[in-house]
Amino acid sequence: MHGSGLRRALAFAALAGLAGFGPGAARAGEAEEIRALRSEVAQEREALAREREALAREREALAAQRRRVDDALLRIEDVEASDVRAAAAAAAGGPAVGAAPGDYAGPRLEIYGFAMLDTIYDFDRMDPDWNDALRPSRIPVNCPGDAGCGEDGETVFSVRQSRLGFKGFLPTRLGELRTIFEFELYGTGDNAGDTTFRLRHAWGELGQFGAGQTWSLFMDPDVFPNTIEYWGPPGMVFFRNMQIRWSPELFEDERWHVKLALESPGNAFDEGKSLEADPNLVVDSWNSYPDLTSQLRFQDEWGHLQASAIVRGLGVQATNDSGEDFRSRDFGWGINLASVLNLGWLLPALEGDQILAQVVYGHGIASYMNDGGSDVGPNHAPPGADAETIPTLGWLIYYNRTWNERWTSSIGYSEHRQWNTGGQSDGAYETGQYFNVNALYHPIPEMLVGPELIWGRRENKDGESGSDTRIQVSFKYNFSGTIYGADR
Repeated sequence: MHGSGLRRALAFAALAGLAGFGPGAARAGEAEEIRALRSEVAQEREALAREREALAREREALAAQRRRVDDALLRIEDVEASDVRAAAAAAAGGPAVGAAPGDYAGPRLEIYGFAMLDTIYDFDRMDPDWNDALRPSRIPVNCPGDAGCGEDGETVFSVRQSRLGFKGFLPTRLGELRTIFEFELYGTGDNAGDTTFRLRHAWGELGQFGAGQTWSLFMDPDVFPNTIEYWGPPGMVFFRNMQIRWSPELFEDERWHVKLALESPGNAFDEGKSLEADPNLVVDSWNSYPDLTSQLRFQDEWGHLQASAIVRGLGVQATNDSGEDFRSRDFGWGINLASVLNLGWLLPALEGDQILAQVVYGHGIASYMNDGGSDVGPNHAPPGADAETIPTLGWLIYYNRTWNERWTSSIGYSEHRQWNTGGQSDGAYETGQYFNVNALYHPIPEMLVGPELIWGRRENKDGESGSDTRIQVSFKYNFSGTIYGADR
């Protein structure tokens, strides 16, 4: 190195030392600069994170606003569609058909029903007018003589269970007017054995009051089991009756319900041995007063419990060949206790399963029972006999099982027993027994198909009895729809 260069180097080193730029000072300065840069980077990262959070909140707000706008547009479309239907209905002078908003409160008509085919093989025999139903009271006992006596074994096809109904809902200034009109094809009375129109319900209700024909208050229709045989348990109270009903709101707790009704009187009387004494005697029922029925019901998520009562004035009137009149009357009454227990409330694995139970006792209530018996009979053999109401006991116990969404079953037993009067004939109905079990397949919710085994037995006052066993396979197709009307 030249001398001049050495001098310059020494001079630079001296200046650096004087200015604090020696090797140790340089390293300290670099560390300080790095710390400053790291702090600046950390601050930038925090600012960037805050900006990202703000952007995310803004995106959520924009999405929520977009959903509100879409919902508003859908509501506007629903209102416009409803207005179009209403205008079309007003122009056409009739109701509009189609979907309505969920909160639709205008008039509507619900149409429902089912088409059903019953295929039956009867191992024994039944009264021919009732061969597509197993009614213990129609099982032939005294053969020859009773309808249905003959060779055992019969095949029956029937569509008489098929049904059609209409429910109307009409808003008024006094509340919603609810009506129902329903019929089936099962002929009874003079039309027994025919496939013909048979009225089930013709009912209207506004507020607390209703009038027409529907289920008697003495009955609990919910205890009818999930079976396919048409007639059902004989020990069940089962009667649709003409009535005037009041449903007062006596309880603040909505689980409690009370109803009162005046119902059309009827009298299944038994002439008994009166005709043996005078074959020309003409005997008719005598019903001076309406039946008084009441119902108290408690309903909760576990099921319900219902108590019903009835008071009746029953009598008979007779005329002989000489033109002499005879009248006699007796007091009838009954108490009916019924319940449905939802087993899923006790054990989730049994969701959909139910236990159905009912017990009824009274005097002169046979016409309200599902099958068999008489309300009134002679208290003893003539002459001098008076009308006497006949004691009745009926009960049922059934288990409805839901295996899964496709399969259901029901199994149970029912009995209707009477204590015959001294004046009834030896062949008078005393006891009807009934059992059935099934396995029903539901390929879709609106359809079922499946077999059921049914057994029934009748015993008369004199101890003579008859039984019937059959297999029934049914095909049932449900349908329903709603017609929406324009606001008035």
